[in-house]
Amino acid sequence: MLRVCTRCVSDTTIPGIRFDDRGVCNYCDVHDEMEQRYPQGKAGELILEQKVEAMKRRGRGRDYDIIVGVSGGRDSSYALDRVVKLGLRPLAVHFDNGWNSEIAVSNIKTLTEKLNVDLHTHVADWEEFKELQLSFLRASTSDAEIPTDVAIHATLHKVAAQEKIRSLVFAHSFRTEGVMPIGWTYMDGRYIKHVQRRFGKRRLKTVPNFYMKDLFYHTFFQRIEALPILNYLPYNQKKIDKYLTEELGWRYSGGHHHESYYTHFFQSYYLPKKFGIDKRKIEFSALVRSGQVERDYALAELEACEYPYEEELVEYVIQKLGLSQGEFEEIMQAKPKSFRDYPTYYPWLRLFHWPIKLAAQGNLIPRLLYLKFFG
Repeated sequence: MLRVCTRCVSDTTIPGIRFDDRGVCNYCDVHDEMEQRYPQGKAGELILEQKVEAMKRRGRGRDYDIIVGVSGGRDSSYALDRVVKLGLRPLAVHFDNGWNSEIAVSNIKTLTEKLNVDLHTHVADWEEFKELQLSFLRASTSDAEIPTDVAIHATLHKVAAQEKIRSLVFAHSFRTEGVMPIGWTYMDGRYIKHVQRRFGKRRLKTVPNFYMKDLFYHTFFQRIEALPILNYLPYNQKKIDKYLTEELGWRYSGGHHHESYYTHFFQSYYLPKKFGIDKRKIEFSALVRSGQVERDYALAELEACEYPYEEELVEYVIQKLGLSQGEFEEIMQAKPKSFRDYPTYYPWLRLFHWPIKLAAQGNLIPRLLYLKFFG
């Protein structure tokens, strides 16, 4: 029988969910811990002010103080605007995987020009990236979007190292996006390497990967620090959309992460149809906890319909990937697998659970990363 959290809308379709005697899920507990770690109001403003001043000091003598990853979506657009408003000198960095919508391209151009921010774009070779995406589709796991996520992460660190910049921004807010369960999304560089080796033919030359050694090198030797800026700021999605539209000429893509055609397809069609995964549950739950959406409304939306998708978009993705209809159906009908069916760093992460916990407590690695795997 389906059980739903009494506080948010997370339910027993979500891997690893647990409930206390009040019927409140463990993902709500993670949210509450993050609220303590990333306060808003005066306390958050003070912490953010201290971090900004430290980043300005580290940026002296350089052209830039900080790297900001941009996609053209709401989160990264607002993060870039706030960084500029705080007096930091950002370099905007974009990873182009060939799936940008026209709105995404327009938003990036408009914002960087209006905010007078330099833009660095890393363009992946399309044939190489396409093969990597096909490898993950054939691997038959729910992680088929992680080549992009990891490549963005790697690109930001690579550019930061090249420019000798010790600060960067990841535009993520736990208050609007929540924490994705590891059973729905797992990512690491070793996983990508072995999936490509098994199902592909090309070596990755233009698609950056991020291995454990890269994490240690950038964190401990180059001392690159990430600023989760959105976690310290009031972040109401409707108000942010209005601000970005009226003040900066930004345009809404029509859905969460729909600035990428592939991500739109992946979340609205591939995950629900093949795995029964509806990521709206995580996003709605985050919005309910942060008071931006009423719980009854979120429950009604989830009950009313499956994640809406566009047939034209599905056909476009199939064609762009060079698949026949038969090949695509074979991918969709293949037995679902897990990241545990492939070589990953996950066994090592479990083995070194306590050292990683201490590193998270000491701000050596992001606390959200620890909570995702062990929370």
